[in-house]
Amino acid sequence: MTSTRILLPALMTLALAACQKADPPKQTEADQARAVRVVVIEARPIAGALAASGDLTAREEAAVLPEVNGYRVARVLADVGDYVRAGQTLVQLDPTLISSQVAQAEALAAQAEANALQAEDQANRVRDLDGQGVLSQEQIEQRRLQARAVRAQARAQAASLRDLRTRSGKLAVTAPVAGLILEKNVRPGDLSSGGATPWFRMARDGQVELSADLSEDDLTRIRVGQSATVTLPSGATVQGQVRLISPQIDPQTRLGQVRILLPVRSDIRVGGFARAVFADASGQALAVPETAIRYDADGASLMVVGSNNRVKRVMIQAGQRGSGLVQIIKGPPAGSRVVANAAALMLDGDLVKPVAATVQPAPTAPAAKR
Repeated sequence: MTSTRILLPALMTLALAACQKADPPKQTEADQARAVRVVVIEARPIAGALAASGDLTAREEAAVLPEVNGYRVARVLADVGDYVRAGQTLVQLDPTLISSQVAQAEALAAQAEANALQAEDQANRVRDLDGQGVLSQEQIEQRRLQARAVRAQARAQAASLRDLRTRSGKLAVTAPVAGLILEKNVRPGDLSSGGATPWFRMARDGQVELSADLSEDDLTRIRVGQSATVTLPSGATVQGQVRLISPQIDPQTRLGQVRILLPVRSDIRVGGFARAVFADASGQALAVPETAIRYDADGASLMVVGSNNRVKRVMIQAGQRGSGLVQIIKGPPAGSRVVANAAALMLDGDLVKPVAATVQPAPTAPAAKR
């Protein structure tokens, strides 16, 4: 009986202790850290496409104008669509008027030369008679001056003859370069004049380009030598190559010009409208998924995970985009770990649990911008 009384309080104490809840263990900062998917900044191929449209223009135009005025067109020897060589005669002017002028100038030049020779002969006869009293010094000097004056007249006549012969040679209006004639504005019977309208417009070497306008951002994705597939008005496609990227942006439209050199073909016509799709594979570039970049009023940034697994916001300069990736022009170095989801709310210094994520480029299709 006595032992029962002793055990009963002990049992009651144990029962009460069992009913009380145990205190939960304290959690550390590491235990509370969020698990986040991270990717590594590394070189990746950025593939995609960019489309633009524009006008077909001659790479370099040449204008053909007569160099002499006042002569009638006798024959027109070329027409629109002809491919001509440099120096080929395109228009022949009537030589009748200038032929008579050349004949007259030849006669005057011959007469002036004969007079000059006669005056020089008379001057040579008194060469050694200075101070001898045979002729007065005034007469001697007069012969010498006469010889020089007549020789000058002979030279003037000869120069006039050369000018007329040069003009006569210009009666054949020739092509300044080899190329394709795009426009003709001359007919037989027209009078040559120094007007502003060229007789012919030519595409030098027959080369035609596509002139397309791109936005300021899109220009960063284009490089000289880049290939482009150009669709012509007929529906045919040709391969072109970027020859020139405008060094300036139009302040009104915020657009810049790109010129794509096309092959020489008869179905590529100046003035037509064409569309180009630029291949946008520019090799390897440091890149991250688009989802890793955060955009706000300060610009673009990444949340970089340091070696201590704490995050830090780093501002970046983004480059070209494609396949779900964005090029990092300026920012953290290659090998840096960044949070793959920029939408996750994190502050500088937050501790995280990095989980490696796999980067899979998204499929791309040509963009129909214009």
